[in-house]
Amino acid sequence: MEKLVYVLWKSADASAADFRSAMLGDVSKRFQELGVHGLTLNLADDAIGDAVSARITRLDPPLAGTLNFWLDSADDRRPYEEVIAAVTSRSAGYLVVESVPIVNRTHRPQPGERTPGINMIACLERPERIAWDAWIEHWHGPHRHVALETQCTFHYVRNVVVRALTERAPAWSGIVEEGFPADAITNPMIWYKGDGSAEVMKRNMKRMIESCQVFLDLDRVESHPLSEYRLVG
Repeated sequence: MEKLVYVLWKSADASAADFRSAMLGDVSKRFQELGVHGLTLNLADDAIGDAVSARITRLDPPLAGTLNFWLDSADDRRPYEEVIAAVTSRSAGYLVVESVPIVNRTHRPQPGERTPGINMIACLERPERIAWDAWIEHWHGPHRHVALETQCTFHYVRNVVVRALTERAPAWSGIVEEGFPADAITNPMIWYKGDGSAEVMKRNMKRMIESCQVFLDLDRVESHPLSEYRLVG
């Protein structure tokens, strides 16, 4: 079984509502007819509200969402890519290895419904200054503990990119999915588990930033607040 992640851009003339409707409707239905084993959508829809102000991007236009799914073999992805192409202006696909340091046990949606909160999707580049093995070691080792100790995350998925599946896909080495309570996105006191203490908040923020700087160039990180919809599996 292999996991695929496709980063999506909508057509310029399509509204966020129209794109959401197409992805949750025809695309989801067609994927299930094709026999997908697992399907999750993350969409930049109206439900993210004020959280859109937390978006950090160099992309123009910014991404409209991501589509994650599982196949017996990535070799069989072509029919799925044709479905994606029919409703997007562009997509970038990746074969990834998934690990889940935090399983969502507290913000569980009804089947097919939006997951409560905000799913922050980060697309990560590995800087040339750090070797691959050292990059993975810090991300999956020390950084994991810092992230869990300093943030109010209720869901944490790491996707290590094995290879790009589409032409001209950005050279990302990892794609992160982190679930946060909605009010945390614009409130660092909640995000960094300050519990009312500015000192604790600042200390946790400092630890997190310093850990990120070890293995990332922060000005090259893509971070997008999105709505998550788990549709299959």
